[in-house]
Amino acid sequence: MSPKPLALSLGDPAGIGPEVTVKAWLALRESGPPFVVIGDHDSLASASKAGASILKRVTRTADAVDIFPHALPVLDLPLRAPVVSGRPDPAHAPAIIRWIETGVGLALTQDVRGLVTAPIAKAPLYEAGFKFPGHTEFLADLAKPTPYKGARGPVMMLTAGGLHTVLVTIHNALAEVSSRLSLDRIVEVGLVTAQALRQDFGIEAPRLAMAALNPHAGEDGALGREEIDILRPAAQLLRDHGENCSDPKPADSLFHAEARARYDAVICMYHDQALIPVKMLDFWGGVNVTLGLPIVRTSPDHGTAFDVAGRGLARAESLIAAIRMAGDIAERRWGPA
Repeated sequence: MSPKPLALSLGDPAGIGPEVTVKAWLALRESGPPFVVIGDHDSLASASKAGASILKRVTRTADAVDIFPHALPVLDLPLRAPVVSGRPDPAHAPAIIRWIETGVGLALTQDVRGLVTAPIAKAPLYEAGFKFPGHTEFLADLAKPTPYKGARGPVMMLTAGGLHTVLVTIHNALAEVSSRLSLDRIVEVGLVTAQALRQDFGIEAPRLAMAALNPHAGEDGALGREEIDILRPAAQLLRDHGENCSDPKPADSLFHAEARARYDAVICMYHDQALIPVKMLDFWGGVNVTLGLPIVRTSPDHGTAFDVAGRGLARAESLIAAIRMAGDIAERRWGPA
């Protein structure tokens, strides 16, 4: 069987996606893993000092691996409106959505080994009628008809510097978090995470830590009852399922080096609880991984950065790390490329 590449959907072309994609190819063209870009050829050409000379249009993903050391392979699905760097435009939304749909389709048919997604901006997509909170939920919906053995996500994991954090709630206002916590949701996140640690990260006996919601883990109800009513029972249910999971621990003492040595992933209750420690460990190199889907999916741990788009200042470390991680996970799932 011929080697297969990863796919990379270009994200919002007015953001830093085109620039960091070109920079990622320059960093990885000799070592890999190889990838094919699904997006607009001209946006990539504009993002490179070398212009179109480093790009190669392809019509088959199978050709990308051989091309990759010499040129950046592009499955060109052109935009219908011009791009102005730093200015998101709802007119680009149909193409951005099509790029993602194409990448998921190729991953589901295993024409590519996994999908890496460059950042999108939600507001222009919403203006164009996009119905999903973000990338993760859209990917999960596209993959929904495809069977998947075991605990099914999506669950969002952030990882950097050896730390893995997973989120029970994601893009919710802090005032809403408590009402959105449930026994079933926390158990689901724990089961998906434990399975992914075994399958995708090669950890045979994963250890889960649970971060408390309230200060001091609620101090036996004095500072909140969520730990008593929801989190502790969820931890016990995970243990009943055979998973190694701690009772909820105060989040302020879960992320120093000594504590991190005691677990393989932390179940976090809300967005910043998971992202702050990851970004403190490695602000430029964090990776977002979607767990519990029938495809491999990673993305950089940053947004579109419209404020620096088109200025040549964007850093590609996070995208490079996401590409490498997608390659590593694909190898554990599917075997060598």
